[in-house]
Amino acid sequence: MAGLTLRNVGKRYGALSIIQGLNLDIHDGEFLVLVGPSGCGKSTLLRMIAGLEEITDGTVSIGGKIVNDLPASKRELSMVFQSYALYPHMSVRKNLAFGLQNFRMPRAEVDRRVAEAARILQIEPLMDRKPRQLSGGQKQRVAIGRAIVREPQLFLFDEPLSNLDAELRVQMRAELASLYNRLGTTMIYVTHDQVEAMTMATRIVVLRAGKIEQVGTPQELYTRPQNLFVAGFIGSPKINMLQATVSRAAGRADVSVPGMPIFQIPNLPTADPSLTLCVRPSSIRIGSGEVTAPGTIRLVEYLGSETLLHIALSSGQTLLVSDSGRQPYRNGDPVTLGFDLSDLHYFDASGQRVEPLEQESKVQ
Repeated sequence: MAGLTLRNVGKRYGALSIIQGLNLDIHDGEFLVLVGPSGCGKSTLLRMIAGLEEITDGTVSIGGKIVNDLPASKRELSMVFQSYALYPHMSVRKNLAFGLQNFRMPRAEVDRRVAEAARILQIEPLMDRKPRQLSGGQKQRVAIGRAIVREPQLFLFDEPLSNLDAELRVQMRAELASLYNRLGTTMIYVTHDQVEAMTMATRIVVLRAGKIEQVGTPQELYTRPQNLFVAGFIGSPKINMLQATVSRAAGRADVSVPGMPIFQIPNLPTADPSLTLCVRPSSIRIGSGEVTAPGTIRLVEYLGSETLLHIALSSGQTLLVSDSGRQPYRNGDPVTLGFDLSDLHYFDASGQRVEPLEQESKVQ
C-alpha cells in the first residue's frame, strides 16, 4: 500500500487550463473519491496519477517517491475504466492471467493470484466463460479482478459503474465497499454521482473547473459545506437556497426572504446585508418550526419510504421538502412549512460559508 501526494499539479492543453495548482494528500489505505460536474478535470487528474497523461506543472509522489517521469507500467498501480475492455476471445481465467503472463511471472504465482482474485470477487463459477456469456455486473467484476491480480499499491477507478443499470449500480457499490474493507489498499475513485461518493468514500474531494472546492468526510461535506457550490452539489434531494436581505435596528437583525414573514436570527454571523440561507429538504417540516411560511403543493413525488413535495411560496420560489410519506398530499393543497434556525447554513455574498456565532448566556 502507499499514500499519494500532489503538489502544485497543473495540466494545460495549449492555452486551455484543465487542472490549476492542485495540492492534495491522499493517505495510505483510504478510499478517496474525486467528484464534480462533467468537465471539472477529475478523470484528467486520475490519468495524470496513473501516468497516462503528462503533467504540465508540479509533482506527483507515490509512497514518497516522485513519479512524474515514471511510465504507467512502473508505478505499481492498477486502473479500472468505465469500459470493461475484456479480451472477447479469452476465458475469464485467461483475461485475469494475461497481464501477469506478459510480465513473465512464474506459472504457480499467476495461478495463486488468479485464484485469490476469483475468491475475493466470488467469480469462481465463471472462470471458463467468455465475456459474451457474462452479465454487465459479472464483466465489471472480471475487470476489477484483472486489477486485483497485480497486487498494486494503488487502485484507480474511473467511473466504473456508469454503464450499469440503477439496480446493479447499487449492488456494485456495496461490493466495491466490501472489497475495500477486505483489501485495505489505497483506492482513488472518480465519479460524477455524488450518491456513489457519499456511500463509499472515507474522504471526498469536490472539484470544479480544475480546482478543489472542499475536501472532507461525507458527513463533513453534508453538514458543513464550505461554499454554495458544495452545498448545492452534495446531498440528494438538492438543498434549498433562499436569498435573504438583512436589516439591523436597535440591536436586532431582521431577515427578509421573499414569500416568507420577516424573522430574526439572534446569532447572525455576519454584517453582510445580503445572505444566502440554505436548508436541507429533510430539515423542513409541514406545519411547524421556528420559522414558518404558507405555500402550495405543486408536485408530489411518492417514493415509498418518503415523499418529496415541491412547495411554491407566494414569491414563486419552489422549495423541496422531504416528508415521511405517511400523509396523503395532493397537488394544489395549501400547507404551512417550517424549519428551525439551527438547521440553516449561512453563506455570504461571495458564496462562502459563515459560521453562526455562539449565543451569550444570560446572567440571572
